[in-house]
Amino acid sequence: MTETAAPVNSITAVDVLCVDDDEIVLRSLARLLKNNRLTCITQSSPEHALTLLKNHEFSLIISDMRMPTMNGAQFLEQVKNIAPDTQRILLTGYAEIETTLAAVNQAQIHGYIQKPWQNDVLLSSITDSLEKFQLKKQNKQLEIQVKQQNKELLELNNSLEQRVEKRTKQIKQVLKQLEEANEREKHEHKATVELLYNFINANPYLDGNKAQKIADTCTQIALYLNLSQKSIDLAPMAGYLAQIGLLAMDPELYKKPINRLSEQQRKTFYTHPSTAQLMLMPAVHLHDVSDAIYHQYERFNGNGLPKGLAGNDIPIGAMVLGVSRDYWEAFEQSNSPTDKERHSDALETVKMYSGTFYHPKIVRALEASHSKLNEQINSVGTITICNAQELKTNMVLGHTLHSHTGIMLLPKGHVFGKKSIDKLQQLEAKKPTPFRIMVKSAK
Repeated sequence: MTETAAPVNSITAVDVLCVDDDEIVLRSLARLLKNNRLTCITQSSPEHALTLLKNHEFSLIISDMRMPTMNGAQFLEQVKNIAPDTQRILLTGYAEIETTLAAVNQAQIHGYIQKPWQNDVLLSSITDSLEKFQLKKQNKQLEIQVKQQNKELLELNNSLEQRVEKRTKQIKQVLKQLEEANEREKHEHKATVELLYNFINANPYLDGNKAQKIADTCTQIALYLNLSQKSIDLAPMAGYLAQIGLLAMDPELYKKPINRLSEQQRKTFYTHPSTAQLMLMPAVHLHDVSDAIYHQYERFNGNGLPKGLAGNDIPIGAMVLGVSRDYWEAFEQSNSPTDKERHSDALETVKMYSGTFYHPKIVRALEASHSKLNEQINSVGTITICNAQELKTNMVLGHTLHSHTGIMLLPKGHVFGKKSIDKLQQLEAKKPTPFRIMVKSAK
């Protein structure tokens, strides 16, 4: 009796479909498969068997060659077209060699068994076929899985690239903001220093021109030492403000040379760096400048003020300021007739105390940059000298501009606009002599 499957809505997996017009053969195959715990469906009509492929997935189909309406080769060829992965075995008689070869070529069967078969041979062939089907199925599932994973990986990579690009833009934006903040901070530094420097310059007993020279020397030394850009930017600020603490003291302490002060007055005088530190405390952005001013009288050998620091324990800014300050002190005290000789005297005086008062590398930096101290600004590059009436917008100030009384009016690097030009022209009109304004070519 032929077993058939009831129609179902979903595909049902079955191990083996047996097709033969001989009921005895079908029962023998069904019994063999059942005894070996394999599921099977038997069908006597190849046409009906083909309809079963719509609702069943068979791992293996065993078909007889000789059947009345359709032979096994023709049947298995159609099976190959409908379910190419299903394994196909042909049962043949000894005299059916030619039709068997046709089945191999047309239906591309995976094996054939001659009747009557030996159960162990048939079972071995069935087992091999079922394993091949499962391997094919697993390979297909793996291919699908790999394709899906590749797709997800591609999407992940695209998403990652988008995130990286977005993050890169964010980082660039932050860096730009930091750069702008840094420029604002530099501007605040310069504006604060210029304001305080004008207080020094307005004091009749303090020499603003000397502060300018000390600041320039600090810059030259810092550049030679190849310090950080921040240290180079802050070095001249310490030079400008080295005397700021004196503004809080009695002019009797600083309107005459130190060697003419009494011992008590000298002690008081040397407290002006501490006073400067207190004055600059609210300006948090000038902390390094304040620190350099506070320690400007420290000595390399540890015999200085106020803390007795020695060697590299002294802040580098303070060491640079100390050498620059004492260089110009020695310049003023020199009795040589020419400026060139006075510069040489000042340099020799500083070199005399290298290794005791001053760090040797700072002294070497001063000596190396010594030739730049006497350069005339009007001989440098494209700088020209003009008065306020000759100014044009976008001209760049090549050197710090001071009033006739020494007050700093505009810093080096200022780009002239209509407002600053009008203001200078108004100031110039009130004075008997015009300004000597050193400018670079217009941008």
